[in-house]
Amino acid sequence: MAVEWGIALSLARHGRDELLALAERAEARGLDLIVLQDDDDDDDGQGLDPWTTAAWLAGRTRQIPIAIEHDPAAISEAMAAKAVESLGFLAGGRVLTSAPAGVQVRPASDIDRIQVTERDRTGRTAAVRAKRRAGIAYDDVPASLADATIEPGDPGFRGRRSTYMRGGSPGLILQPRTPDEVADALRFARRHPDLPLGLRSGGHGVSGRSTNDGGLVIDVSRMNDIEVLDEATRLVRIGPGATWKQVAAELDKYDWAIGSGDYGGVGVGGLATAGGIGFLSREHGLTIDSLVAVELVLADGTQIRADETLNQDLFWGVRGAGANFGVATAFEFQASEVHEVGWAQLTLVSPDLEQSLRQYGQVAREAPRDTTVFLIAGPPRQGQTVIQLYGVVDSPDPDVVVERLTPFAGTGLLAQQQVVLTRYAGIMAGAADVGPDGHHGRGEPMARSGFLPVLTDEFARDAAALLRTGKVFFFALRHMGGAIADTTREATAFSHRTPEFQVTAIGADRDGLDQAWDRLAGHFDGLYLSFETDPRPARLHDAFPPDVLARLRSLKQRYDPTHLFRDNFWVGENS
Repeated sequence: MAVEWGIALSLARHGRDELLALAERAEARGLDLIVLQDDDDDDDGQGLDPWTTAAWLAGRTRQIPIAIEHDPAAISEAMAAKAVESLGFLAGGRVLTSAPAGVQVRPASDIDRIQVTERDRTGRTAAVRAKRRAGIAYDDVPASLADATIEPGDPGFRGRRSTYMRGGSPGLILQPRTPDEVADALRFARRHPDLPLGLRSGGHGVSGRSTNDGGLVIDVSRMNDIEVLDEATRLVRIGPGATWKQVAAELDKYDWAIGSGDYGGVGVGGLATAGGIGFLSREHGLTIDSLVAVELVLADGTQIRADETLNQDLFWGVRGAGANFGVATAFEFQASEVHEVGWAQLTLVSPDLEQSLRQYGQVAREAPRDTTVFLIAGPPRQGQTVIQLYGVVDSPDPDVVVERLTPFAGTGLLAQQQVVLTRYAGIMAGAADVGPDGHHGRGEPMARSGFLPVLTDEFARDAAALLRTGKVFFFALRHMGGAIADTTREATAFSHRTPEFQVTAIGADRDGLDQAWDRLAGHFDGLYLSFETDPRPARLHDAFPPDVLARLRSLKQRYDPTHLFRDNFWVGENS
């Protein structure tokens, strides 16, 4: 390995202009590190704070790492850690709290005498390599992925470490661009059988299982092509890394749409292998009901296609439990014709949430299948609950839209409303784009899920009580029925076809949420994995009825006998 060199800059001996000139010179010469020395015992010091200076120098240079010899001054360890994190964000991960081993640090006077040599094949300095996690053979990354990996010390790591809701710190992120590169990534993962393995398309999943701590993540966000294969049959091929916002925008050119949940920032891969309950589901079915073929790379690297005639058993399993069998590299969907729709956002205030839930349940039960309205509520404030209703009426006729929505508006005191005719792409466009800074989820999301066969008076009573506990800050009812039930329960691994609603609750305290939610267990029949974070084994049996789970386990043994894919609701015999 080539020798790496750094220079030491004294905050006491060098003025601001000289510090900047030396830092720029070190970077221009290709040195690997700048070390700021505080020299706080020097009476002639310039009084420069090392952390402020590091942030300033990082802003005036492009890539050279900057090391500081001690932690920031802070009244607590937590505040010190926050200061380090904040500076890491400002400096793109280039500021270190100590000089990494293996770097030869010379005084600034030697800057022009150092003989700079070539770096290792990845171009990563010792400062970057110092942040590597134990147990990962970084030097053995396949050559095809050498330029498509993100390590903890890389500038782009902060934007990829976390998901929409969950904080993470994986040891290595692999970003394949082709099915062959996915196979190479899985080959590398097989050499690390004891590490967690996350699969990520958009990183929006509430479960947060597409990141981890110290493990591997295969991120397929670069595989995001959208292609119309056959305009006559509305056949579309979509990469797993595309977002539903991007898909909707492309299909809107043809007056088409694919039902895709309720948020355009979600990645295609996760939703298209879990189910997909959305604003068009009652009219056109779940997302997986529009899926006609999928291409995957199996755990052993085999590339395979599955549809209704080829590998039918795998096609069945992918539609509901797809994360257990392989990495999807392409989906083929048959889009639906969708023109203008009514889009409603209603804000209600209810002094009696129990009564409002009963009324909402009755109105939703009687609604035509062209109408889908979701309900969101939080804990009551001063005896009143704010209810948000979000709904789509699949009709371009304003009179029909008003007729369909009026009963929903009467389930509380209408405080605010916005109802427009728009395109489905316009609804999905409300999602924010995920820029280069990525997701910044923190901590561990805590969400519980259930399928509600019927919204009874007893459920309305218990749901209102749940929100009064203060353990739930987000409560949602997703309107099901209609076309969802047109597909038989045997057709896909997603077998919960007849509930009236899917229910989600999110809280901040795991034990408190579990205790409050478990009191409602008798109302539910099954759960939706996309909104579930409870790791208890019983949840797997809630998600899949016994006959479905037995069939999935048989498929698991056939397609992933070594259980490489075990970190996202693993269906193995010992799960």
